[in-house]
Amino acid sequence: MSLPSSMKALTFQSPGSEAINTIPLPPLRPNYMLIRVEYVALNPTDWKHITWGQGATPFSIMGCDYAGTVVAIGPDVTESFQIGDQVYGCAHGSNQSEAYDGVFAEYAVVKADVAMRVPSSSSALSMAQLCTIPLGIITVGQGLFQPGEEKSLGLVLPDTEGSVGGGGKGEWMFIAGGSTATGTLGIQLAKMAGYKVITTCSPRNEELVRSRGADEVFDYRDPECGDKIRRFTGNRLRYAWDAVGTPELCDRALSSDSSIACYGTILWNEPPRADYRSASSTAMYMMFGEAFDKYGQHWPANMEDREFAVQWMEFVEKLVSEGKLIPHPSRVESGGLEGILDGLKRLKEGNVSGEKLVYRISSV
Repeated sequence: MSLPSSMKALTFQSPGSEAINTIPLPPLRPNYMLIRVEYVALNPTDWKHITWGQGATPFSIMGCDYAGTVVAIGPDVTESFQIGDQVYGCAHGSNQSEAYDGVFAEYAVVKADVAMRVPSSSSALSMAQLCTIPLGIITVGQGLFQPGEEKSLGLVLPDTEGSVGGGGKGEWMFIAGGSTATGTLGIQLAKMAGYKVITTCSPRNEELVRSRGADEVFDYRDPECGDKIRRFTGNRLRYAWDAVGTPELCDRALSSDSSIACYGTILWNEPPRADYRSASSTAMYMMFGEAFDKYGQHWPANMEDREFAVQWMEFVEKLVSEGKLIPHPSRVESGGLEGILDGLKRLKEGNVSGEKLVYRISSV
């Protein structure tokens, strides 16, 4: 297959600045694949990289969630991918250590062992829908289920068949922000693991979270929301997972007995109490098993995180292929790479709710 020598990409330039540039095709590292990017989905981390200056200079490619077609395969890839395969997954966008790792581009390099195959069934999800899943679903795995001290809430893993009614034995757990892209996926996986799920959202998104399996829904804007959850659970709620940065609400919902209370967050905010039995936060970027620099610190490679990610993505691929996982609602927007700029602005300003923005990059 003949490939171009250059491509267009949306790149981080400097804090608060991004641009669409023509740059060389990414170098193909040994355990990576080169894909032609078909669709990408936007995440809050994308605009935060720009605003917070988390990118390489003179450039780094932005974007994490992708779906595309394999056009080249690195020599050390052991998975049975072939050129022409359609895949979806997530990448380390705006990587300060590997500037070519993002996916807001016409072509992208993606790590093969955490890439998932697009189902072949004609009734399967579209590539536009599939690209909304990866970042959210690895965050769910890391935040709710990954084994290890302070890695996650330590919930019982879902049944390998993805059936509702696993080892959670009907215990209540709370997801703050159930109508977010991560929240709707978290609800589904917690239900598969056998937990009953309480969540918060606005009244207009209640139907969405109930359709994903939420058992009880509370309005986060109610000043007594946390207190109502604590009363509802008889002051015995052990698990709260914060997808929207509401630690005080979670604290009021959790049991007042700190010896049983576990708080997890996806946003790296400080836990509201120092005496929880456990507190954890997620970092999707650890899934690749590669060292990187971000947020002013060095993150060494962690093979346990990588091994969990590989197994988790294999499980998720199976769920998706069997029609057992429903993606977050999405909207395919126009404009390609140029359109992404407007989408990131809307996302930053809080003008996107209950859906994910998706952009088509290649129509070949």
